[in-house]
Amino acid sequence: MNCLHRLYTNEAGAVVALIENNKKEILFTLRKFDPAKGKLDLPGGFIDLGETAERAVVREVKEELNIDVEAINFFGTFPNTYTFCDFTYFTIDMVFRCKVNDFSPIKADDDVDSYRFINPKNVSINEIGLDSIKNIIRLLKS
Repeated sequence: MNCLHRLYTNEAGAVVALIENNKKEILFTLRKFDPAKGKLDLPGGFIDLGETAERAVVREVKEELNIDVEAINFFGTFPNTYTFCDFTYFTIDMVFRCKVNDFSPIKADDDVDSYRFINPKNVSINEIGLDSIKNIIRLLKS
């Protein structure tokens, strides 16, 4: 039997937040779970069905860090692979520079173990878990 159904492997949409404090340090998170458990990351996650990338980045920052994003600006896209439960997802990470006015309610939640502000020039690429995040930081360092 010849099936006419074709399966295409497409990338899943994901978002990443670049958040700076007034010292020009970037807000990094530490991953609570695999993939890359214990490694540095940036806030973000998968886009829900029917959700815009802009809405997703605001939601993910709130879920992971309990802070409100006041404004966003598109930064760029970075392809990535995300292996979870022995299945590799191909993602396209849409990165946004996010403005946060009030960091006082910040707390690690959801899949974030902890957080810290670090000047990107002081981050070792080996401390970062995911390839797309490594490439974002490489670009910021250049």
